[in-house]
This record gives sequence, structure tokens and C-alpha cells, in this order.
Amino acid sequence: MTGRGGEDATGAGASFAAMEDAVEAIGTTLDERTTCEELAEFVCREVCDAAAVDLLPTDVPAAEHSHEPNLTRVATGGRSELLTAWTAHGARPLSVQALDEGLPIKASLDLSGTVPREVMTVPLLAHGHLYGVLLAVRQGQSFSDRGTAVTHYAARLAAVHLGHSRQHDAVRDTVLSLQRALLSEPGRPHPNLDLATRYLPSGSSVLVGGDWFETVRLHFGRTLLVVGDVMGHGLDAAVDMNAYRSMLRYVASTDLPPHRVLRRLDAAVAEDGARRPATCLLVQVDPARGTATLASAGHLPPVVFAGDGTGELLHLTVGPPLGTGVGGYEAVTRALAVEDTLVMFTDGLVERRGEDIDASLARLAGLRLPPGTGVDAALDAVLVWLDARHAEDDVALLAARIRHRPPV
Repeated sequence: MTGRGGEDATGAGASFAAMEDAVEAIGTTLDERTTCEELAEFVCREVCDAAAVDLLPTDVPAAEHSHEPNLTRVATGGRSELLTAWTAHGARPLSVQALDEGLPIKASLDLSGTVPREVMTVPLLAHGHLYGVLLAVRQGQSFSDRGTAVTHYAARLAAVHLGHSRQHDAVRDTVLSLQRALLSEPGRPHPNLDLATRYLPSGSSVLVGGDWFETVRLHFGRTLLVVGDVMGHGLDAAVDMNAYRSMLRYVASTDLPPHRVLRRLDAAVAEDGARRPATCLLVQVDPARGTATLASAGHLPPVVFAGDGTGELLHLTVGPPLGTGVGGYEAVTRALAVEDTLVMFTDGLVERRGEDIDASLARLAGLRLPPGTGVDAALDAVLVWLDARHAEDDVALLAARIRHRPPV
């Protein structure tokens, strides 16, 4: 019979070959919908003319599932006209029965009144948990033992992959929640500063990075702005990021200038020896004097957008990353007008495969903002301009502007 991968073929060899094909065809990704589509396509190729996969909203222990399950169709394959709405005695009750019994259920149905169809429903059951139901439909002959066995095997294989997918999603949600907790909103700056931040995790399989930002209130209305990036990825990087952040808060509270804060951090991390190196940019803003004092530990320089919207990449002496124990950090002070918007960022914003970093930085500085753009709108414009939504690494940004105070 054509189009059914040898459904009429008999023998253990044919079944084994089909099962080998199932292993290669089903579960090629961790995407739940893709796995269901692969299952439907496989059974249509092997044993039936049409197939559909209905999923439960969450996996449930087989002994605890509802007898009126809320099934959602997520994938179909083959001849869609065979997947017509079922009657009260059709596929929905068969699906429920398959869930109840945990076994394939077969029946002969005459849905159109003229063309009899063979229907088989198979629970997506693995490790005692139900994920949904596979519906297989064919015209003509009933399902053979070989076809039933292959379909049952494919459904169970898909269920295993669905379990892995949902476990992966659960772990991802947990890790992202941890990351959000670690990368909490920065401390409040003095009210004489307007502040905005953004954090975009990369779209890769890496769940957690070491990008962070912080603000620390200092005496006399000054605020220390911080952006850092722990080298590497994963939970270890996130934990180290939190450690750097805690140490920086402590050292910065002594009201040292930025380059001396970096020296203290570098010495402390080098002595510890358990932390990954990190880059860090500190900017101490003094609104009363209209100045910004900057110091960098291996970090990219910030950009300042003037009141007319033009950008300028600031030049400063860049010391080694924190944790090397080398030191050698220097501070640079420059004017910062009320109309200026300071934008600090991690390298994920500008690093692109195959592009020189200087070209990327020049493109950022080449952005022209509409005059009077606020700090939030400025960050949104930067993200769009550099297509940060498709960045290959995490992106953290911080924008600050001295708040204009009308004359008394």
C-alpha cells in the first residue's frame, strides 16, 4: 500500500526498521510543537492516511488525569479531509478512553455515511505521565498488529521527548527566575538623575549570563553608575556576577573615586581566586558640578548623546579585567551637561560575528536621536538601531541624564 511505509509488510524486521526510523525522525528538537508535528508526519508515512496530535495543557500522572480532559490540537499530518469533526460517539470519546486505559484504542467508524474509516487513538504516555493523544486514521484495511505496534512505539517515543521538553522549560523558567532575582533592578540613584535600564537575554541555548548593572548613592548628591560583565555563561557566571555586585556596593560605600574602587575590587577578587574575571565600567556622576568621572576594567567605553541628538564615543584609559591582580586603573573626568544622555552597555550590544568591534561602536555613535529624547526612549532607539533583539550574547544597558531643575 503506497504512502504508508509498508504498513502491509510483515515480520519483525519491518517493524524494527520502522522503529529505527522513528528514533531518527521524532524528537529532533526540544520544541514541543515540532515533536508533535514529527510524530504526525511519521505515522502518516508509516501506517495511516491522516494523523493528529492533541495535547493536555500540562502533563499529569496517569492515575490522576481528568475524565473530561482539555485537549488542544497542536499538529496534523496527511489528508486533512479525513480529520473531520467527530460525532458524539467518535474520536473524542476514543481519545478519553485511550487516556483512561493507557493503551491504543481502535475502532471502525463511518463518519461520512459513505466511506468507512479505521481510527486508532494512542495515549502519549511515558514514565507514568500523560501528555496527550495521537489520533491515526486510515481508509480500507484495519490496522495490522505491526502498524499498531509501530504507532504505539512512536507515540511513546514522542511522549518521552515531550517530557524532556517540559522538564527543559521548567528548568529554564527556574533559571530565568533566578537570573531575574540576581539581576534585580539597580539601587535608586539620587533624585537629581534620570535613569533607565534594559536587559535582554540572548536567544541562544545559554540561559544565564554574567551581565549586570548597578547604581550606588554617594555623598553630596553624586551617584556611581556601574555596568559589568562576568566572563563566560551559565549559573556560575550569574553567581559570580552577584558576588561582584555585592563587593562593589561595599567598596563603593567608602566613597573612593572610581579607579580606586576598581583597584580594591581587583585585589579582592585576585586574592579570593574563586571568581571568574569580569569587565566593569564605573561612572561617577556629579550633577552639582556637571561632571562624569570614568574608569574602566577591560570594559567598552560609553556613548554620550548631546542635546541635539548626536552621539560621541568617549575615550578613556582601559585597564585589565577585574580578577587579574594587575591593577593599573586610571580615571578620566569630563563635562556632562544637563542635556547629555550617558549610555553604558555590555559587549553583547555591539559585538557581531565577522564585524570589527570598532565598526560596531562607530555605528552606535552614529545614531542620531531626536532632540529632547528621554532616557527610556533613548535606550529603545539604541536597541532597535543595533538590532539587539537578535544579538548573540546577553545585552545590558544603562542610560542616565542629569535632571534639569528649574531656577528657584
